[in-house]
Amino acid sequence: MTSCAALVVAAGRGSRFGSAVPKQYADLGGSAVVRHSLRALSDHPRVSRVVPVIHPDDHAVFAEAAKGLPIASPVLGGATRQESVRLGLDALSIDPPDVVLVHDGARPHVPSDLIDRVLGGLSEHAGVIPVMPVAETLKRVGNDGVITETVSRDGVVRAQTPQGFHFSVLREAHAQCAGQSLTDDAAILEANGHSVQTVAGDEANIKVTTKNDLQRVADAMSETRTAMGFDVHRFGPGDGVTLGGVFIPMDKSLLGHSDADVVLHAATDAILGALGDGDIGVHFPPSDVSYKDAPSSMFLIFAADRLRAQAGQLVHLDLTIICERPKLVAVRDDMRVSIAQIAGVSPQRISVKATTTEGLGFTGRGEGIACQAVATVKAVPLAT
Repeated sequence: MTSCAALVVAAGRGSRFGSAVPKQYADLGGSAVVRHSLRALSDHPRVSRVVPVIHPDDHAVFAEAAKGLPIASPVLGGATRQESVRLGLDALSIDPPDVVLVHDGARPHVPSDLIDRVLGGLSEHAGVIPVMPVAETLKRVGNDGVITETVSRDGVVRAQTPQGFHFSVLREAHAQCAGQSLTDDAAILEANGHSVQTVAGDEANIKVTTKNDLQRVADAMSETRTAMGFDVHRFGPGDGVTLGGVFIPMDKSLLGHSDADVVLHAATDAILGALGDGDIGVHFPPSDVSYKDAPSSMFLIFAADRLRAQAGQLVHLDLTIICERPKLVAVRDDMRVSIAQIAGVSPQRISVKATTTEGLGFTGRGEGIACQAVATVKAVPLAT
């Protein structure tokens, strides 16, 4: 069986990204960009080794980004991408694979079937790269900003990574091209007289160069998820209830460890459920006295922050309050506005409905209030 190793090149400084943190360590859905890249390759069944190539100054930040991943120890890169790849190939030569994939650490969303296409092409070719067609008109521009030529798009494509090669061929080509400034490994093979085959790339396989690119890749990687939340609190003595962050006077109160806002509790659990992130009891255990009489807004704020940490957004939150009293028609819009402010979204993303159980069950007997919540979110899955 053909053995395959992957080099993930993450030694650059990314000056165009405009951040003190190199782009490969920028946050993407709660994980560094490079962690997503490493995970995509280490998860692929045909890739037996993943070797990262990093900048000498990045030991600590890389260790945090890659914690727990099944990858090799990092190799220190050089002054250029070409030199970094050569150093990575040298490290692999101790136990050389049959084929090697070279991937940009700043391309976090590489689909598994794209890797399959590259590896499949290596059964017949020394080098294979994924490419995308060019849709825009191309212009050549002089130093003064004036167009000097319209360039034909015929035969022109955009190169992506991972690029695949027979290991011995690529290593020899790098040795022959040492000291040159070639922009990718396909060019190195070409400079040594080898032909390189192309396969279809993927529009979602975006290279992060600017912060706009980071948002584009977050959008491409986002999943839409839906989850339910449900909560119940019984009545006790008091002078009113808090529902959706709105206080409603009545001759009873809801009993609970916090302020017993059944609406915000159900909403919080729905969002956490969509993230696969436990529930209120996990993050705010009732045994913790610090949450005694706490406003339930803190729970929903927490869930909304967890969602945003995964580059996510609350698409819609649908709430159904089940009770005989109090009557909620007059305060329903107030609750929508309150919940939206707490969650940090527009009220148009919040729906609040109320119903009764026609006198049946504990809510029908006026013993308490229940709430059902359905949250729809978009978020980048964690690169665990």
